Amino acid sequence: QRQRQRQAQVFLRKIFRMDYRNFLAFSLCLILIFPRISSASIRFLPRWSNRDGGSVIKQKTSASSLIFDPTRVTQLSWTPRVFLYKGLLTDEECDHFIKLAKGKLEKSMVADNDSGESVESEVRTSSGMFLSKRQDDIVANVESKLAAWTFFPEENGEAMQILHYENGQKYEPHFDYFHDQVNLELGGHRVATVLMYLSNVKKGGETVFPMWKGAKPQPKDDSWTECAKQGYAVKPMKGDALLFFNLHPNATTDSNSLHGSCPVIEGEKWSATKWIHVKSFDRSSLSKKQSGCVDENEGCPKWAEAGECEKNPTYMVGSEADHGYCRKSCKACSS
Repeated sequence: QRQRQRQAQVFLRKIFRMDYRNFLAFSLCLILIFPRISSASIRFLPRWSNRDGGSVIKQKTSASSLIFDPTRVTQLSWTPRVFLYKGLLTDEECDHFIKLAKGKLEKSMVADNDSGESVESEVRTSSGMFLSKRQDDIVANVESKLAAWTFFPEENGEAMQILHYENGQKYEPHFDYFHDQVNLELGGHRVATVLMYLSNVKKGGETVFPMWKGAKPQPKDDSWTECAKQGYAVKPMKGDALLFFNLHPNATTDSNSLHGSCPVIEGEKWSATKWIHVKSFDRSSLSKKQSGCVDENEGCPKWAEAGECEKNPTYMVGSEADHGYCRKSCKACSS
């Protein structure tokens, strides 16, 4: 019996050595044949650690070290699909976004359901402006964090829009997916929206989902506005981010994603919006498909006349990272 056990042990050792050698040879071949792939895989491999008792993913990128903490994410609703990330943005990032926007705000527009053109509407009474993608290191870092959290590539996202709501200002319930063919051609539907709160609001300014379907009603006291009581609502808290999906998992539009921004009753509200598309929304590649010198927003002539080419040159004229949206009106190109 003992002799058989020894023979079995010797046999297993031989198999182990043979498999180990084969595995080592295979690994060396991969490194020699695909050096870039192997090094990239090692560099971008997430590293798990423990911080404050929770699981944290630290991911190295070319720009910085990103930290994504799954324990800070809460699923708020499945109908529609809504998730809240507590403290996604730092105070420094929030204040930086507000500083970039001040002095460059214009009345917010909405997309016409038939033509897709940007038009003014009393449905939306806030003011806003667009940043350029990766405009600076802080903007680039936030965009990388959003890609890590949402699992959508950065090129699928639009440039972030900074919004400012003063007393009484609102955005009535609406959909973020499109009803016109013009906008659908630019990256397809907006599959998801990330709404980041850049400031606290004394009262009002909640994000409300009127078509929310839940097993139990959301408890609300007198600190909530009447608008917020019309569905599931989220209070704006500086640094928090709300992710919700405008499409079902089968890529059809989700009417339950109807949402709005309740009127600000006391104080003011600052927020940043990142719309994410089904396909790439890389403006630089889209502009190459266009012929001639054109504007990409119906409001460009009016903005140029108001001096926005000088006030907000990154958005209007462009930079190394972004070609600009109003180059024709700013006379930055020739037909």
